[in-house]
Amino acid sequence: MDVGQVSGVFGVKGWVKVYSYTDPRENILQYSPWFLRKNGLLREVKLLAGRRQGSLVVAELQGVRDRDHAAELMGAEILISKQQLPKASDGEYYWADLIGLEVINQEGCKLGKVDSLLETGANDVLVVVDGELERLIPFLQQSTILKIDLDDGIIVVDWDPDF
Repeated sequence: MDVGQVSGVFGVKGWVKVYSYTDPRENILQYSPWFLRKNGLLREVKLLAGRRQGSLVVAELQGVRDRDHAAELMGAEILISKQQLPKASDGEYYWADLIGLEVINQEGCKLGKVDSLLETGANDVLVVVDGELERLIPFLQQSTILKIDLDDGIIVVDWDPDF
C-alpha cells in the first residue's frame, strides 16, 4: 500500500523529508519496514527514527548515512504491506480496498469502477470511471452508499446513471 513519498533531504546526516498520505501525517512513522519504489526497483528499508518537523515529517533510514545517499531516494514511493495496517472496524474501509471495485446502482445498472477517492470538507467522494465517463459519487454510507462487498468486489449505490 502506498503511504507516502520521499520528498527531499533533511540535514547532512542522511535524514529524508517525507510527504505522508496518512492522517495524521506522522502516522507513517508507525510502520517499519518501508518498501521504497523508484525507477521500477523495490528496496526494503528499516525506519530507525522519525518525527514531525513543523508541517513536515522527517525520517532516518537504515543504511542512509549522508545527504548524497538521501538525495538518491528523492521521489521514491513509500509502500508498506497490507498486513502492517490494523484491521478496519466494521463499516470502515481503507481507500485502497475500494479502488477497482465495480459500482452498480439499486437497479443493477453498472456505473463503472472506482478509480480514486477525493477528500472534501463535507465527505469523501468516489471517482467512478466508465470509459470516457467519470461520475463523482458522495461516499455517504446508508444514504448514497448502500452496500460494500469486498469479497464480491462491488459497491451498491443509490445513484441515477444519468447523473
